[in-house]
Amino acid sequence: MKTIFLDRDGVITVEGGGYVSCPADVRYLPGALGAIARLNKAGWQVVIYTNQSGVGRGYITPEGLAAVHKKLLSDTNIAGGTILAIYVCPHKPDDYCTCRKPLPGMLLQAAEEHSLDLSLAWAAGDTARDIAAASVAGTRTALLLSGHTRAYEASTFGEPRPTIVCADLPSLVDYLVTTQS
Repeated sequence: MKTIFLDRDGVITVEGGGYVSCPADVRYLPGALGAIARLNKAGWQVVIYTNQSGVGRGYITPEGLAAVHKKLLSDTNIAGGTILAIYVCPHKPDDYCTCRKPLPGMLLQAAEEHSLDLSLAWAAGDTARDIAAASVAGTRTALLLSGHTRAYEASTFGEPRPTIVCADLPSLVDYLVTTQS
């Protein structure tokens, strides 16, 4: 099966407004859950990879984060899609762990646990660190302009650059289901 890694905030859920610490705070970007369902129907498995430093900083409990992700999984299922797994880095930036993006730890762990070929995978995110983690892991990358990054200029983005740039997850899915089947 084809695999795509998706960042959570700014790709599936609305970015900004503080930490999402309970299910009632979850707000989805337009078309995001339907896009996951379309990916599944086109033969893609979806893995989430997300930095959640609010846990390490004490703003979110591990149980609260688990409840948020339970809602995400349930709402995705209701929309007709499935998520294979969710990988979380709960550490603060100054913890210097190996899982926090821009390092590839979450993607490498997922590849090992699910026997994924990262050279055939895609990853989508809304920040340079999402793109960096995925590039280091060896996936093709898509920068989505639906979250933190609202405009893209190659000269100011830095390296590594994304494979493609799309407005949002539904736009990326349009591209993937027509060109990567």
